[in-house]
Amino acid sequence: MSGVLVSFHFISLLLLCCVSPSSLLRIDDLVPGLVSCLPQQSQAFTLFKNEFETRGCNHSDNSNGVWCDNTTGAVTKLQLTSCLSGTLKPNSSLFRLHQLRYLDLSSNNFSSSSLLSEFGNLNKLEVLSLSFNSFIGEVPSSFNNLSMLSYLGLSNNQLTGSFPFLRYLSKLSYLDLFNNHFSGTLNPNSSLFELHQLITLYLSFNNFISPVPSQFGNLKKLEVLSLSNNGFFGQVPPTFSNLTSLTRLFFYRNELTGSLPLVQNLTNLHDLDLSYNHFTGTIPSTLLTIPTLGYLDLRGNNLAGSFEVPNSSTSSRLQHIDLSNNGIKGKVPAWLWELPRLSSMDLSKNSFNGALPNMPLSIVSLSAWGNSFTGTVPLSLCSRSSLMVLDLSYNSFTGSVPICLSNLTYLVLRKNNLEGRLQDMFHTGSSLRTFDVGYNQLHGKLPRSLLNCSSLKFLNIENNKIEDAFPFWLKALPNLQVLILRSNIFYGPIAPPDQGPLAFPQLHIFEVSDNNFTRSLPANYFVNWKASSLQMSEDGSIYMGYEEDSSFSMNGYYTYQDSIDLRYKGLVMEQAKVLSSYATIDFSGNKLEGEIPESIGFLKALIALNLSNNAFTGHIPLSLGNLKQLASLDLSRNNLSGTIPNEFKALTFLAYLNVSHNQLTGEIPQGTQITGQSKSSFEGNAGLCGLPLQESCASTSVPPLQDVNQEEEGEVLSWKAVAIGYAPGLLFGLALGQVIASYKPKWLAKLIYQGSISTLCRTIYGLVTKQFLVISFFVMFLCNEVCICIHSICIRTRNSRRNVNTSMF
Repeated sequence: MSGVLVSFHFISLLLLCCVSPSSLLRIDDLVPGLVSCLPQQSQAFTLFKNEFETRGCNHSDNSNGVWCDNTTGAVTKLQLTSCLSGTLKPNSSLFRLHQLRYLDLSSNNFSSSSLLSEFGNLNKLEVLSLSFNSFIGEVPSSFNNLSMLSYLGLSNNQLTGSFPFLRYLSKLSYLDLFNNHFSGTLNPNSSLFELHQLITLYLSFNNFISPVPSQFGNLKKLEVLSLSNNGFFGQVPPTFSNLTSLTRLFFYRNELTGSLPLVQNLTNLHDLDLSYNHFTGTIPSTLLTIPTLGYLDLRGNNLAGSFEVPNSSTSSRLQHIDLSNNGIKGKVPAWLWELPRLSSMDLSKNSFNGALPNMPLSIVSLSAWGNSFTGTVPLSLCSRSSLMVLDLSYNSFTGSVPICLSNLTYLVLRKNNLEGRLQDMFHTGSSLRTFDVGYNQLHGKLPRSLLNCSSLKFLNIENNKIEDAFPFWLKALPNLQVLILRSNIFYGPIAPPDQGPLAFPQLHIFEVSDNNFTRSLPANYFVNWKASSLQMSEDGSIYMGYEEDSSFSMNGYYTYQDSIDLRYKGLVMEQAKVLSSYATIDFSGNKLEGEIPESIGFLKALIALNLSNNAFTGHIPLSLGNLKQLASLDLSRNNLSGTIPNEFKALTFLAYLNVSHNQLTGEIPQGTQITGQSKSSFEGNAGLCGLPLQESCASTSVPPLQDVNQEEEGEVLSWKAVAIGYAPGLLFGLALGQVIASYKPKWLAKLIYQGSISTLCRTIYGLVTKQFLVISFFVMFLCNEVCICIHSICIRTRNSRRNVNTSMF
């Protein structure tokens, strides 16, 4: 979405909530400072200030934040805003100042103190402002003692509970409970509806959940009523037509249903905001005939159909109309373009069709994106000298870009059917800040007259047919922060001719993918990228060291915000607020080569880096581990080698990583952010192993199943050898014993009995012949021992072979 209209009522609320309540108290009889104060009153005031850190106070102020009654010497007014820090305690000296009529302690830092019941002791108070503090808990019932109170400001705290019991504050005309945590049902019997003197009531940005009580119609003096950003549901009661004094009515962001309320009786109504509810049907003609109506916001409902209002009946004071995000069809009614004071109109995201009518001369901002408008961009726009913002994106406009539009501040024509050459149309001193003509059919070169646009921050010409070299000359634009050249016919190097750093110090979104850029990047390429080198702030935005102009506001009616199509986490998504929220680089789909510069590690604000589909070589820079905010990293389809750095394990925000189709080797670092990636993010690298791939790394693997089988087979074979040796040994021993015992060879007998052998031998021979089984078992034993030795040798040989195989890994 290119333009986002911000509710005027929210700005109004902030302004009104910050309005000093001092106008509600006459101070003619008051003297500033402690000069006219009684000693005990001066002492109580001094003790009160000493309870806090007061370095933020304006000590040069003669009044010192205190006023005393000129007659009685009592402190009757105390105004200490934005200067006290500490805890407000029940025994504080503040509660000794019983004559106080005016107490303003807004915008201090009371360290999440409770809202003390002791405030109820200051029963002469007419004005009590405690807004913009950190008070917690419920509103004490003792506040009912403040019967003189006409102004009660408790906005922007953290107060809880149901609507406070304030029945006895019968003089209350101003009640501000904006932006707290009040909750529950707004009961029709609530004490709120007994405060008949109420003129201003702010209940916005709380958690009330209930139908809208019809008893609001009893508060007939109401001029300002804000019920926005709660959970009110159902239809708006018809009793609201009783509130004839209303000038401002805000129902923004609730759950209201039915037709738009009939408010034709509210003849003093100037601002009406019914946006972001569930209203249906058509826009009633009576709504647009309220004579005082100047601001109308109906966006974000389910309104449909067309609407016509007689010109004679239309409010001539209408300045702002927002009908965006509905389902309104047909042509834009002619009467809308004849409103004499109309300065801003938002028709975006409807179903309007046909040609764009002529606009009134008073128009400053027109947003009509996301419709079905056709024809050419009207040349009548050239005569609207007050026009600053024009967003006609996402339509079906044809023809060329009118040269006369060069005097705009915001020109957004993306995603139409525009064609022709992009002309040198920008004059010296141009106020152009955003120029977006992406997704058209424009051709030629990038206009050199852009050098005249010193305020240019956002330049997007993606998806056209621009054929040119990289525009190094744009470095002369000191404020350029977003440069998107994606999907054109740009060619040549993107490194400066002197091989130095790219001199775009404020650039933090650089998208040049899908062109024909070539050559390598010098090692210091990213050194001077000041904006992208900064840290992200706590809210996710880039801290630039100065007030970031991420939007454009005019007369408090609307805010314009730039947006881009961001390639992020493998997807393309639209992102708004890009001038303050994102730092991205996309070089994908080119022919860049050489090593990735180590200086990439300086860009600490990067959330997305895409270098895929190039010819980068060398190792992945270790400095990428410095990019602690990185959420998306795509290095796929290059010629990178080496390992994936272990430093990636420290990238705790890394939600998307793709290094597929390179020449990487080694183990994938094992960290939650890495192992949680898809297997496809690592495929195409033959040398990679470890989770999430199925290939396990050898250093942590068990021997393959084949080796185990071989080992078991060898062991079986060795025991077979034992069995084979055991059987012959047994047979051989038995046979030998039988021969010796039975056959008694004659040569042996003769040898023995002829005296050639001693008597001892004859004795042994006799024993053998009688105990042949002993000899046979002895022979068998010797054979078995030989077999066991053979088995041991087999085991040692097998183990030695296993150790050799293991050492090879």
